[in-house]
Amino acid sequence: MSDFLRIGRRRLIGLGGMSLLLAACGRGSVQTQIEQKLFELSDPLNRSFEQLLFSSQRLAPEFRREEIEPEALLINTAEDFPPQIDPGSYRLTVGGLVEKPVSLTLKEIRKLPYRSEIIRHVCVEGWAAIVQWGGLPLVELLKFVQPKPEARYVFFRSAEGFRNNNGELYGFYETWDLASCVHPQTVMAYEKNFKPLPVINGAPVRLASPIKLGYKQIKWVTEIMLLAALPEQLGYWVDFGYEWYGGI
Repeated sequence: MSDFLRIGRRRLIGLGGMSLLLAACGRGSVQTQIEQKLFELSDPLNRSFEQLLFSSQRLAPEFRREEIEPEALLINTAEDFPPQIDPGSYRLTVGGLVEKPVSLTLKEIRKLPYRSEIIRHVCVEGWAAIVQWGGLPLVELLKFVQPKPEARYVFFRSAEGFRNNNGELYGFYETWDLASCVHPQTVMAYEKNFKPLPVINGAPVRLASPIKLGYKQIKWVTEIMLLAALPEQLGYWVDFGYEWYGGI
């Protein structure tokens, strides 16, 4: 795992204390049960991947094709110029706490299950737009890589990056709870308004969902990593003070 992903200090201290307790108990089924319970207590937003797959999840409203508002979707980026990614050499890597880490080309992503949805995209700045997104449901990608039982959070890395005052490359990133990732309307979109996703909107692949505010829907996604706990870096805008969950 990259040094970029560091466990939060308070969580690290807490887990350190728990580890001492578990070490005192010795290894075995009792310790396994305690570890599982600690995960449940420390991450109340999440349950195991298998439990989430069988949970009913309320769907957000969807709209008719004639209700699409093509001019209403504004462009927000951290940089003045979006990253230019060659679709032919693009790869989306998925790793971390999964049984089957993968590195998929755009062609391979297009062969996986597809979903089209016309939903309302809501920005924290106060505007909204009805837009069609088409792509791979994230839950299907997660089924493909088979999350390990301890996976609770999902980290996304974007190709969008910039340099800080020290000249160090500082990429755009985001974290989501696992429950929101398996929502049936959360997709890895490569299509917008029934056309190939434009570069300015996040091509080749971006995150799209009606259950999160726009700043959570990271563009130009190149890496997905499943984690047991939230890293210290929660999200580019979140680390500037935006709310982490960002739900609608």
